[in-house]
Amino acid sequence: MQLRKIRLERSLSVPALFRLSGVPIRTIEELERRGDGRVSTLKKLADALGITLDELCREDAVSLPDEN
Repeated sequence: MQLRKIRLERSLSVPALFRLSGVPIRTIEELERRGDGRVSTLKKLADALGITLDELCREDAVSLPDEN
């Protein structure tokens, strides 16, 4: 999950994201540690960050070697 990365890119603290999303601070902290959570909670966070749920939940892209 990209929550911590995206939050930091937007220069948001956990309390600031709480104010934008309504998701409790403890929940945000746990999501950043665990990497998974309820879809309804993740949707609130994605909406607050102005991104899609897919963007929030996508794992980092894995580079594949060229086949040449």
